[in-house]
Amino acid sequence: MKVYAVTLGCKVNQYETEAMLAQLLHAGFSMAETAAESDVILLNSCTVTAQSDHKVRQTLHRARRDAPGAVIVLTGCMPQAFPEAAEKLADADIVLGNANRASLLPHILNYLSSRQRIVDIAPHETGERFEPMRVGAFHERTRAFLKIEDGCNRFCSYCIIPYARGRVRSKDLGELKAEVEGLAANGYREIVLTGINLSAYGQELGLSLCDAVEAACAVPGIERVRLGSLEPEQMDEAVVARMAKQDKLCPQFHLSLQSGCDETLRRMNRHYDSAEYRRIVANLRAAFDNASITTDIMVGFPGETEEEFARSLAFAEEIGFARAHVFAYSRRPGTVADKMSDQVTNAVKEQRSARMIEATLRTRDRFHESQIGRVEPVLFEQTCAPNVWEGYTRNYTPVRAASSRPLAGLLLPVRLEEACGDFCLGAIEEEA
Repeated sequence: MKVYAVTLGCKVNQYETEAMLAQLLHAGFSMAETAAESDVILLNSCTVTAQSDHKVRQTLHRARRDAPGAVIVLTGCMPQAFPEAAEKLADADIVLGNANRASLLPHILNYLSSRQRIVDIAPHETGERFEPMRVGAFHERTRAFLKIEDGCNRFCSYCIIPYARGRVRSKDLGELKAEVEGLAANGYREIVLTGINLSAYGQELGLSLCDAVEAACAVPGIERVRLGSLEPEQMDEAVVARMAKQDKLCPQFHLSLQSGCDETLRRMNRHYDSAEYRRIVANLRAAFDNASITTDIMVGFPGETEEEFARSLAFAEEIGFARAHVFAYSRRPGTVADKMSDQVTNAVKEQRSARMIEATLRTRDRFHESQIGRVEPVLFEQTCAPNVWEGYTRNYTPVRAASSRPLAGLLLPVRLEEACGDFCLGAIEEEA
């Protein structure tokens, strides 16, 4: 039996897909290279926006068209948050949520014997524990993602994720270290710690994100530990100073902003203001040499005036992000923001998106230019052209360098010589 997997959404979803694949491969399944040659298609879904749900439906239709005889499994955030809508998606033979992934293999085997459709979406429960899962390898990746936290208690007014993921829960520190050790034994040199609200790691266990960072950094063989997306919470000066003691921790921080305007942040029900965000960034840059700050910025949130947008734009320029994911607010049924008055028109959203993207591309270019002349270790991942390899520095600057030998998985010193828009061009020191 061959299985083909499709992952929509975040790094947490990518980790969970790998964990589900590991379960099936252990049971005797093999990997299919295409959907058409598979016996089972696994679709791990995202539901962060209404467009995400549309993409789920499109992907299901395509999977059924490409592999009419395959067993199609829909799992992830979309069915968990909207079980009734997911049940109506007839292209899926098995529908599972986020709370019962352990049932994946038994349900596939039951379906193969009975050919009776299965819908099993267990609700999240108060006090539920972190789901035990472990991944030893990531297909076609040189960096390993490690999910250490799930759930969110924040309930931002635009976000459905607390309903899809439940409350905050964290991976046991001993389990975390054991999984990192397994990844190191399999040759991974960089670990990316991920979570739905990574900053909240350990709060129910009397721990903090610092404990997770220290545990991962202590594992021999691991040379880099990187953090996934962070919320600007529990990131005070003491936490930053403690993390800065770990030499293996990469000085790149994806600190979610959403808006640089305090009035907009309040309507979003974000739990910080621009002054706190500015202070966190200053502390990170003071504690970590050559740190990069990356972010997410939303435009066109309900009630956002031109003046509010201008303040957000100015704040983004002030911070000087190395990279920013800019996106327009998308109404998400089931959230507070969907019912707000003063919805911004699509035309205005598009115009503001273009202006914010233009501004953050300028800050990106300035950041890349600041890297020129530095010699930085680059973990190479793949080729982007014949004899041209691409990878990332510790602060996540994308780098391309020429070499006639295979570099995937190698960590090499590179002199950065030219800023070329979305990457820097460099020369490998030992080959220069």
